[in-house]
Amino acid sequence: MYPQYWTPSIGGISMKYSYEYKLMCVDLYRQGKWPDTPEGVTERRFRDMVRIWVRQEDARGPDILQHKNHNKAWTAEEKYEYVAQVLAGKSFKEVAISAGIECSLLYQWVRRYKMKGYEGLVAQRKGRPPKESDMNKKVVPAELTPSEREEMIRLRAENERLQAEIAVIKKEIALREERCAAQLKAKKRRSSKNSVEKDMH
Repeated sequence: MYPQYWTPSIGGISMKYSYEYKLMCVDLYRQGKWPDTPEGVTERRFRDMVRIWVRQEDARGPDILQHKNHNKAWTAEEKYEYVAQVLAGKSFKEVAISAGIECSLLYQWVRRYKMKGYEGLVAQRKGRPPKESDMNKKVVPAELTPSEREEMIRLRAENERLQAEIAVIKKEIALREERCAAQLKAKKRRSSKNSVEKDMH
């Protein structure tokens, strides 16, 4: 299986790996083996890439290893979901891997959001917008405004965080109740033992 193909990029030519080759590398890694390092890349860099492919597959399934995400038209809402995770404290690398995108693309989104807010994540159309006749215009139901959409996503993330915190608190309460019950049981056992000893005397 030929591992890679070559594509033009800024500053020269870059190496891309085929979907089948990535799957083979992930499979070997899970067996505790390393695939042979292809020519044109260092062993360390290549093994780092294999680890990333494994983490991507764990997070999103094997389809994430296909190249569709590189040319995908991301919506502002999708971009903001990943930007919000970075702003909440997750690392760029962790979020990029789970999304199946390059860290550099995520950096761009975060930078645009910090500069222009949610509007900075909205894709800008190139050229003049096409003119539509009144006959062709469709009545579209009112969508959420960017600020409303942003607030909705932020609240959703906040809700998930609170639910996780509540689950932790519930576990702590359950453990505390178990400890109290065990202590009470031990105390009763000791008191009954003492009363038996007194009766004997």
